[in-house]
Amino acid sequence: MYEAFFSYLGKFSDSALSESEKDLMKRTFVPHRLKKKQYLLQAGDHCKNFAFIVKGAMRMYSADEKGFDHIVRLGVENWWMGDRESWSMAQPSRYHIDAWEDCDLLYITREGSMDLQKQVPAFCEMKLQLDERNHIANNRRLTSAISETAEQRYLHFAECYPELKQRFPQHIIASYLGINKDTLSRIRRQLIRR
Repeated sequence: MYEAFFSYLGKFSDSALSESEKDLMKRTFVPHRLKKKQYLLQAGDHCKNFAFIVKGAMRMYSADEKGFDHIVRLGVENWWMGDRESWSMAQPSRYHIDAWEDCDLLYITREGSMDLQKQVPAFCEMKLQLDERNHIANNRRLTSAISETAEQRYLHFAECYPELKQRFPQHIIASYLGINKDTLSRIRRQLIRR
């Protein structure tokens, strides 16, 4: 499990990890398995761990009073999953995070992350780059939600996240895009006809 993470980390830094840095990360990250439908986090709980997905697929969502799920994030291998607001602010989460498929994960606490940022330059560089990418992605998603048609949102999603399109069913993708599954079905039929 750790080798998958070390390989991922290597994409963010030109400097190779030393054995002592690898050992420190092995002591900091805790391997964990979730079966399909098991929770990493439930609304009302504090997010104590962020998870690096070694294998599997996960979703982060809120549920409304009518029982409808509103997907906020999706994640697959080499993605991170957790509620950043709850994790950073030590407050209850508004979200559920569960395994859509069986998952192999590496958990890290906030304290562990802070320690690694101080002691492992490659981890610090990864964190900085991911924070930048996350900010850009959130701005793009917000702009898309307020200015694009449902078809444009779907095409952008399919182009940017082909791996998610393959791993999650239409109703999950529709919720992520802020549309209903019938609208998504209609869009897909129209695109096939063209």
